[in-house]
Amino acid sequence: MPVITLKLATSLDGRIATAGGESRWITGEAARAAVHRLRAEHDAVLVGIETALADDPELTVRLPDYVGRQPARVVLDSRQRLTPDCKLVKTAREIPTYVVATTAPDPALVEAGVRVLTVPAVGEDRPELKAVVEALAGEGLARIFVEGGGQVAASFIRCGLVDALEWFRAPILIGGEGRPGIGALAVAALADAPHFRRIEVREVGDDLWERYARG
Repeated sequence: MPVITLKLATSLDGRIATAGGESRWITGEAARAAVHRLRAEHDAVLVGIETALADDPELTVRLPDYVGRQPARVVLDSRQRLTPDCKLVKTAREIPTYVVATTAPDPALVEAGVRVLTVPAVGEDRPELKAVVEALAGEGLARIFVEGGGQVAASFIRCGLVDALEWFRAPILIGGEGRPGIGALAVAALADAPHFRRIEVREVGDDLWERYARG
């Protein structure tokens, strides 16, 4: 099974955006550069469709003088809502780009060079994550960097698939109305809460970078 690293960039109180969705930029330039270096160490960067639609990200390594390979981009997109005019699709022929869906491949995405992987659905037509991970492993992607959003983060944690956490925490408070970095985990007792072991804390600019391994 691939090694799964979950990246979080949050406020002190664990929020990734305001109630209105503003999120750029919670963490500072040094923390963002560290994230790009982490991307370069992985085979693929993974986000959910809501993040892809809201931010229109490139999910590439953008560092001065970087000449290494770009990681593949993966979007969990059950109903293939990714549009042909977004950055990920426009660059799919230059950088491997995957859509993980629960329906047959959309010809428009395939024509644009996107590789559509179809997996079984669970719950509210969400892709079954263990099947997702197995499908990505079948594509030769052994190190997956999960970047968001909150529901995707919670889903990987609930399924016990997260091997490491890279948590960037900015010295600001957003409050309970902000959007959480980790969605609902349905933890009824502390004994049932997922445990991680802190292995390092360092300062990056004004932010803290906390590193955890599965407990």
